[in-house]
Amino acid sequence: MSVLAHKCLKSAASSATRPGASIGAVCKLSVTLAAAALLNACAVGPDFVRPALPTVNSYTHAPLPVATVVADGQAQHFTSGSDLTADWWRLFKSDALNALVQQALADNPTLDVAQASLQQSQDSLRAGYGVFFPQVDAGLDATRERSLPLANGLQTSGTVFNVVALSGTVSYALDVFGGKRRAVEGLQAQAEYQRNLSRAAYLALSANVVNASIARAAYAAEIRATRELIELEIQQLAAAEVQFNTGTVSYAGVLSIRSLIAVNRAALAPLEQKLSQTEHLLATLEGLPPAQARLPQIDLAQLSLPLDLPVSLPSELVRQRPDILSAEAQMHAASANIGVATAAMFPSISLSGSYGGAGTSFGQLSADSVKFWSIGPSVTVPLFQGGSLWFGRKAAVDAYRQSQAEYRQTVLSAFAQVADSLKALEHDAQALDAELEAQRDAGAALALVQVNYRVGMVSYVDVLTADVQYHQTTLAYLQAVAQRQQDTVALFAALGGGWWNAAAPIAGQTP
Repeated sequence: MSVLAHKCLKSAASSATRPGASIGAVCKLSVTLAAAALLNACAVGPDFVRPALPTVNSYTHAPLPVATVVADGQAQHFTSGSDLTADWWRLFKSDALNALVQQALADNPTLDVAQASLQQSQDSLRAGYGVFFPQVDAGLDATRERSLPLANGLQTSGTVFNVVALSGTVSYALDVFGGKRRAVEGLQAQAEYQRNLSRAAYLALSANVVNASIARAAYAAEIRATRELIELEIQQLAAAEVQFNTGTVSYAGVLSIRSLIAVNRAALAPLEQKLSQTEHLLATLEGLPPAQARLPQIDLAQLSLPLDLPVSLPSELVRQRPDILSAEAQMHAASANIGVATAAMFPSISLSGSYGGAGTSFGQLSADSVKFWSIGPSVTVPLFQGGSLWFGRKAAVDAYRQSQAEYRQTVLSAFAQVADSLKALEHDAQALDAELEAQRDAGAALALVQVNYRVGMVSYVDVLTADVQYHQTTLAYLQAVAQRQQDTVALFAALGGGWWNAAAPIAGQTP
C-alpha cells in the first residue's frame, strides 16, 4: 500500500470509530477501504521470470580453435565474446551483394507480412489497455407504439403514443484479482513474440539473399570452367582429326574426344538449370517477378571471405537470437494465461451507473418527472461450472509447461547450429586446401601428358583421362570455395545476425 493510501485509511478509521461518528465518516471509511483494497490487489497467477542464462561457456566439446587452417591463402579467426555487426553481409565486400540485400529488405513481401503482423499485435495491445478505463455509453430511443390493454386483463381499447428515451451509462470493472492485467500482460508478450518473428524474418531474408548470390556465382563459375574445357577439347579434336587424316592416330581416338565433348556439353544443362532456379529465387526474394528482375553479376572470385569471425557467448546468444526470444515470449504469454484462468475462478466485481429521461416527446426530457437513474455495484461469483474453470486453469498450466519445453528445445537447437557452423568452417578450410592441391596436381599432370602426347610418348586416352580429372578437380574446388562462404553465412545467421547493433531501427521496429 502507498503511504498516501495508508494515511487516508488511518484518518478515516479514526473518524469512524470516534463516539458519535457521523454516517458520512462511516461512508468515507468504506470508500477508503475499497480504494485500499484495489491498491493492494495483486494479480493471481505466477509472475513471469525470464529463464536463467545457460551455464556453459562454449558450443563444442573441444575448445574453440583460434583459427582454421590456411586454405587458398586465407585462415578464418574466431574471436570468442566479440559482437557481430548488423550489416554482416558487407564483410564480403561486394557492392553488388549489398545492393541485392538492400533491395530485398525494401521490397520483399514476406518481410511486409511480418511487419503487418507486428503492427497488428501492437494495435491489439493498445486495444487491450481499454479495460483499465471506464466504459461510457449513450443511448437514444424513439418509438411509436400502440398499447394492448387486453394483455393486462383490461377491456379498453388501445392507444397510440410516442416514447422517447435518452440515457447515459458509465461502467467500470474492478480488476481485483488481476485477470485483466494478466490478459494485457499476455498481449504484451504476443507483441514481443511478433517483434522477434519480424527480426527472424529479417535475418532469414538477408541470409537467403547472400546464400543464393553465392550459389549463383558458383554455378556461373562452374559453367565457365566447363565451357573452357569444352573449347580446349574442341581444339584437341581438330588436332586429332588432322592426325587421323595423316594416319598417325586411329579413328577410335577421334570418337573418344567427340564423346567426351558431348558428355561435357550434357553436363552444362543441369548447371544452367540450377543457375536459372537460383536467379528466379533471387528475383522472388527481391520482391520481383523473374521476368522483371535485373540481377547484377557477382563473380565468385570477387567475394571476399570474412576472416575475423565474432562468436557470441552462449549466455549472450539466448538474449540475441530471434527464435529464442520468440520462444521466451510464448512462454511469457502462457504464464499470463495461467493468471487469466485463475482470476476467472474468483468473483468479478463491477460498478455501473446510468442516468436519463423518457417521455412522449423530446421536449419532455428536461422535466424532472421523467428523469431516471441507477447506481451500484454488481458481483458475480462462480459457484458451479461443471469443472470447466478448474480444468481450464490446469490446461493453462499444461500449456506453460509445454512452452518451457519448447524454449529449452529451441535453445538446444540454436547451440547445435552454432556448433555445426563452427565445425563446418574448420572442415571447409581443410577440404578446400585438399581440393586446391588436387586441382594443382591435376593441372600439372594434364600439362605434362599433353607435352608427352605431342612427342608421341603417350596415347590420346591418357590425355582424355587427364582432362576429365582436371575438370572434376576444378569443379570440386569451386564448390569448396562456395561452401566455405555459405557456411560463414550460416555462422552469422546462427549467432542472430547482429540486429541489436543496428544503427537504425530494423524492419520498422525498435531494436
